Amino acid sequence: MSSEEEPASPTARVMQSRGFNFCIVTIMGFTTPIDVDVFKKGIEQTMAKHPRFFCALVAKDKTSGDMSWKRTDVDIDNHVFAPDLDPNMENPDKFVEDFASDFLASPMDMTKPLWEVYILNVKTVYANSTAIFKIHHSLGDGLSLISLFMACAKKTSNPESVHVKPLRKQKPISNHGFMKRIFLFLWTMVLIGFNTLIGCALFVASLLFFKDSETPIKGSRGIEISPKRFVHKAINLDDVKLVKNALNVSMNDVLLGATEAALSRYLNRRYEKLREKGTEIMNKTNFLPRNLRFRSAIMFSLKPHMTAEELIEVLEKRKDLNGKWGNLFGFVIIPFTIALEDDPLVRIYRAKANMDKKKYSLEAKFPFKFVTLLLKLFGLEVAGEAMRRAFDSCTVSFSNVTGPREAYSFFGHDICYLVPSLHGAAQSLFIHCQSYGNKLVFMLAADEKKVPDPHELCDDFVTSFESIKEAVINRGLVKHSKLS
Repeated sequence: MSSEEEPASPTARVMQSRGFNFCIVTIMGFTTPIDVDVFKKGIEQTMAKHPRFFCALVAKDKTSGDMSWKRTDVDIDNHVFAPDLDPNMENPDKFVEDFASDFLASPMDMTKPLWEVYILNVKTVYANSTAIFKIHHSLGDGLSLISLFMACAKKTSNPESVHVKPLRKQKPISNHGFMKRIFLFLWTMVLIGFNTLIGCALFVASLLFFKDSETPIKGSRGIEISPKRFVHKAINLDDVKLVKNALNVSMNDVLLGATEAALSRYLNRRYEKLREKGTEIMNKTNFLPRNLRFRSAIMFSLKPHMTAEELIEVLEKRKDLNGKWGNLFGFVIIPFTIALEDDPLVRIYRAKANMDKKKYSLEAKFPFKFVTLLLKLFGLEVAGEAMRRAFDSCTVSFSNVTGPREAYSFFGHDICYLVPSLHGAAQSLFIHCQSYGNKLVFMLAADEKKVPDPHELCDDFVTSFESIKEAVINRGLVKHSKLS
């Protein structure tokens, strides 16, 4: 292998297996129209200098999946496009949605670095202009790419400063006695071992036979290549923190609870419209079948990603990535209870119980370790089929990424919203939660054949969260809580 080539990681190789078209889409809205020349120059001087963004993925042996990253010249005009648009067009919001859906469904040109940017200078409800980034998942995962965006962005309040990830709160040092600490350590090891065993067994079962129930939104084979509709709605981030602190749970628990509620609300309406023969209707308001098996793949970060400071050094000084860039994520599978609940807070506590089990487990690391083993033993197609089966066994996928609290600009253009998502999964619905500034956005990537009314589903997320917040306030649970 030449000095200009670097072996591709197992995950990057699996992303190139037949039927896979995993692309990360990030939609940025700006407060002003985009100066195309300035935007292109900014990308050329920053993102295009990243090692993965100036390398093409070369397949040496498609059967074994032997691939490498090969350095190539980047022609910015082959990656950044600005179609000539009528600024006074009717329904620009639908145009942006249609545009994203159409161009994301098309396969990428494998002869060049696997990323593209489209600049849409039309005013929508949310922004005065929009940039859509399409980046193949082989280049890196969502957290890596968000870190790269932050390395290229500047704070509007202080353009010279660099985005710094907030420090995690340190857990208090235990003051338990020596014997009690030993007992807690041993008990923790037992929990981790037990939960890992159960989780890995369920993962293997999902590959072989254990599937979700058929519902109106359950995907089918081939859905990974069908067009998706990208829609989003925002809520106040401080409201999410209010619920989090009042119930002493994590933000992820709150969002998972709201997700379960939204999906239950939406499916209840779908079943009401279907009224299929054999569907057991419990009463005039509840049309959901009993005992639906409905699960979600939850994305996890497996190890620390590169900080904005480290990425700036990579871009400016051509430093090595040192193994901190790439697809550093795993996933776990958790059940959702699709039912109507009298108490909306039950869903939050249920989400916390499920996620606590996963935190005391090594399950998140198992899927890609398993797929890597299959890649070595049986080649690319077997490993890719296993990955497809894993996602196909679940109905939806969910991820949650914390963004910066301060406002940022991208090459001199102030960002008013930032929402990532995914195209190419073997599911009809991908749910992503992204915070930016004082907002948290629910972003849905929905197959319109299975989810013909994605805007209604997006409204269900907002309505479900508001009902949770209202329940917390009405019970007087927020009087001693603090936002943090």
